[in-house]
Amino acid sequence: MLAAARHQAIVDAVQRDRIVRVSELAQQLGVSLMTVRRDIDLLEEAGQVERIHGGAKLPGDASTHEPGFELKSTQLTAEKSAIALEAASLVQEGMAVGLSAGTTTWALARELAAGPRITVVTNSVRIADLFYTDVPAGSNRARSTVILIGGERTPSDALVGPIATAALRQLHLDILFLGVHGMDAEAGFTTPNLQEAETNRAFMESARKVVVLADHTKWGTLGISTIARLDEADEVISDSGLGADAQRSLQEQVSRLRIAELAPAQA
Repeated sequence: MLAAARHQAIVDAVQRDRIVRVSELAQQLGVSLMTVRRDIDLLEEAGQVERIHGGAKLPGDASTHEPGFELKSTQLTAEKSAIALEAASLVQEGMAVGLSAGTTTWALARELAAGPRITVVTNSVRIADLFYTDVPAGSNRARSTVILIGGERTPSDALVGPIATAALRQLHLDILFLGVHGMDAEAGFTTPNLQEAETNRAFMESARKVVVLADHTKWGTLGISTIARLDEADEVISDSGLGADAQRSLQEQVSRLRIAELAPAQA
């Protein structure tokens, strides 16, 4: 394949998928990893793509854009459900559990609402509501205790800011399940909202164990603000769509990487 044809194929892939990996492009184009890296460098100079660790993405791709909850909740539902089931297995009766705002943590909350009695600390109104609306009327099951942190509301329905941060710093959690906008080998876990990054850092400081929930599309996605380095998480739970390069990078920096397998009907 001629260089011009490769370049067009790479640009087309980036425009279609938003983020592409060097290893995947090399396999698709039938060339070496080095050739793809050189192609990406040339395309970056031309302003057609932006090079990231292990791949390329759309230039200036929405690092400050924060999609709303309604849109995100309809995306990758099978992957989020698989991640939620894996995460729920870490929760035991009597735990103090932190759930940051987000659609994957919301999926986990749906599992936990029917599970053991726990104390939930969250900055998501939607998550807090689940622990009441998902309990059948007349049920004898003891409700979990829910502590909703106050603050300013973001487009993704997170309550953030100094009120939320101050409250979190007074609490002690057994485990925190943290949703993120993106994760990257160099940038770490990121968010497009500066105040949410600060609130999530306070969440992490309050927890004995931090588990990040992130589907495979979060790898290589960059928000404007870093929440934490990859090695500051105890575990990451992702899905089987996570590429081999991403898995290796996470395994090198995170104590444990869990890959949630999709149910047969969802695969």
